[in-house]
Amino acid sequence: MLYKDFQDIKLSTLGLGCMRLPVKNGNDAEIDEERTAEMVDYAIKNGINYFDTAWGYHAGMSETVIGKILSKYPRESFCLASKFPGYDLSNMEKVEEIFEKQLEKCRVDYFDFYLFHNVCEMNIEQYLDPKYGIFDYLMKQKENGRIKHLGFSTHGNLDTMKRFLEAYGDHMEFCQIQLNYIDWSFQDAKEKVYLVKSRKIPVWVMEPMRGGELAKMSDGEFARLKALRPEESIPAWAFRFLQSLPAVKLTLSGMSNFEQLKENIQIFSEDKPLSDEEMDTILDIADRRTAKTVLPCTACRYCTTHCPQGLDIPSLIALYNEHCFTHGGFIAPMALMALPDDKKPSACIGCHSCEAVCPQQIKITAAMTDFAEKLAQN
Repeated sequence: MLYKDFQDIKLSTLGLGCMRLPVKNGNDAEIDEERTAEMVDYAIKNGINYFDTAWGYHAGMSETVIGKILSKYPRESFCLASKFPGYDLSNMEKVEEIFEKQLEKCRVDYFDFYLFHNVCEMNIEQYLDPKYGIFDYLMKQKENGRIKHLGFSTHGNLDTMKRFLEAYGDHMEFCQIQLNYIDWSFQDAKEKVYLVKSRKIPVWVMEPMRGGELAKMSDGEFARLKALRPEESIPAWAFRFLQSLPAVKLTLSGMSNFEQLKENIQIFSEDKPLSDEEMDTILDIADRRTAKTVLPCTACRYCTTHCPQGLDIPSLIALYNEHCFTHGGFIAPMALMALPDDKKPSACIGCHSCEAVCPQQIKITAAMTDFAEKLAQN
């Protein structure tokens, strides 16, 4: 297992994400404890020392099961991370209640790593509002030694990250973002990495395989990569991409079976960053893949000057592209929750004024209608 230094800790560069543990009967809330315990034992014996859980994973059962399993090991032999569940706005006034319950569920006296969970457009106002006392309470727990290291995770856009960092950045020790070779450009992950790097905040990676999407390729795509590295598997390319980014300290993988765990541990036994040619090839594959489904908006904003509804059309198209490429998911609906109804895709009146000035000749009205219909089906 490869390790990287984080302050006084040697962290395994591969961490076990506890959001996709083995389950019984297809029920996400019914974790298969026996199989999970076998995986945790194998992970620890093969060098993984970072385990990432959260209040909402597996319908609230992830913390309980992982806490029970890890309680069999010396506390100093592993790092445990959990998060304050700000993705649910009803939790904002419950930071103390939730934190105490999390320690109890995980059977620990402290968290090695603790995060503001999913800082995004939907909750940034609440996270920054001092009336909820979230930041003050978590800082107090850090002073008391019940949180060793404080950070944040985010699926938000770049501007939302900047607002959070302007308020709390001096106190953030790590940042967890969705990062993979698809999202390097598609979700501005490159700019997000540069942003936190400018503050000397190390990066934790989530969704390195984009929910399993990057575990498969077309024959043509894989042939291009195989010509460069005949020995590498398809999943290995996603991880080698991340090994090529110096800002990345830790990659979390939500491994749900033994085969994935063994393969990923083997991959992380070697540091094999990509060459310039290999990097260009994998990013070209990413660009070609997204180009098949996304609208070619350049955010010139000509459209916004002609929209009688005052819609932020480029931002809506970016969310539409994400929603279409991911075949649904939570990111677009979550971001749109922060908008008033008169600024959502459904507010488009179909006047086509935007299309008359669009250099890319995008059928914006049809896209907004389709977006609204897709969201209504969620």
